[in-house]
Amino acid sequence: MQTHPGAGLILAHIVNGSALDALRRMLPGEAVTLETQLFAQAGKTLDELATHLAAHPACSIDTVVAQGSAPAALVDLVETRQADLLVMGARGTHFVVEMLLGSTTERVLRKSRHPLLAVKRRPLAPYRRILAPVDFSDHAAAAIHVAHAWLPDADIVLLHAFEAEWESTFQFAGIDDQQIHEYRIQARDTAQKAMEAFIGTLRVPARQLTRQFVHGTATLRILEHEQTMDADLIVMGKHGQSVMEELLLGNVTKHVLAHSSSDVLIAGHTG
Repeated sequence: MQTHPGAGLILAHIVNGSALDALRRMLPGEAVTLETQLFAQAGKTLDELATHLAAHPACSIDTVVAQGSAPAALVDLVETRQADLLVMGARGTHFVVEMLLGSTTERVLRKSRHPLLAVKRRPLAPYRRILAPVDFSDHAAAAIHVAHAWLPDADIVLLHAFEAEWESTFQFAGIDDQQIHEYRIQARDTAQKAMEAFIGTLRVPARQLTRQFVHGTATLRILEHEQTMDADLIVMGKHGQSVMEELLLGNVTKHVLAHSSSDVLIAGHTG
């Protein structure tokens, strides 16, 4: 993702507040010294990274070392610094803890209304091939607009996974395969019409958009298509159409974030 001229970059490291509390309990006589050393080392590491990044003079760089719960502290930092985008590694150093409690990335997404880029790959070149799974919701449109604003030259594949309504129930009931196939054709026709209406709402040049329709479960088909097209980036809305998904991170988004190979940019409708 290219940096806009004049943009600022903030490098942040959050020292776990619970870990510090445990340190104070276990080593009360040494806790102050160790805590000072910990913050100093974190600051030094960030400064070294800032120096390395300064070799690319596209933006100003600031560093912040803070204490607390990583999700809450990061969201507060984004709000106070009025950041436009939060960039995080998709996996931290404590893999087992993340498996049990949910990744820091997911917890930040639940708290924040700002776009988040989850990085999984070492960058080799600017993003050029974007996969955008769409359910025709406002959240999907908002995510595509964020991606296009940051990456105006990238091509975007709009992928919609469809299934005939009650298809699994029909199969269980023993309805003829030809009849189910006709239901699928109807579902595809409905999806194609919805896609055209959805594209009409997008502020993206038509030449940069490609339509793709696949039959099956969205969580599986998205990951399959990611590999087929060798996507650089997956762009998704934070939530889907479901009302229940408004309460948590959407199930499809959560699955793709956890299992995709590509970096994932997540944004949502904020109105």
